[in-house]
Amino acid sequence: MNISTKGRYASRAMLELAMRNSPEPVPLKTIASSQRISLKYLERIMTSLAGEGLVISVRGKSGGYLLARPAAKITLDEIVKTVEGDMAPVSCVTDASLCGRSAVCVTRDIWREVEDTVLGVLRSYSLAHLMAREGFARQPDESRDAPDSAPALDTNKQRGE
Repeated sequence: MNISTKGRYASRAMLELAMRNSPEPVPLKTIASSQRISLKYLERIMTSLAGEGLVISVRGKSGGYLLARPAAKITLDEIVKTVEGDMAPVSCVTDASLCGRSAVCVTRDIWREVEDTVLGVLRSYSLAHLMAREGFARQPDESRDAPDSAPALDTNKQRGE
């Protein structure tokens, strides 16, 4: 099981929206610049998130994105599953017909448990939890567009990814 850049970027973009806490839509270009994510790639990610009702897309000159629910009500498992799809470590967990041994395979239950554990951990963290972990104390209107401000949110960089 590997969470791709899509899952990591979706999480970062959602955290960016949560931290901005703006009553006005945040332009996609602003999120992309702040998080150093390709605009085209982020557009596809945000379209998926909007399709699942995690963000609201506002079109037009003052358009952009807003969280669809409060940060405390959006969990990492929702975000990651939306853009990554199935989180099973092996395909037979979600489709037993892919393996003739599924009915007698003792490891299939373990793989299911691995999936449940990973999703449980992701489910236990909301965007509000991530904001607290980040030590978020910034006012919503403070500029987040300066290139020097992005690394503070780049949790992958902090972990050496």
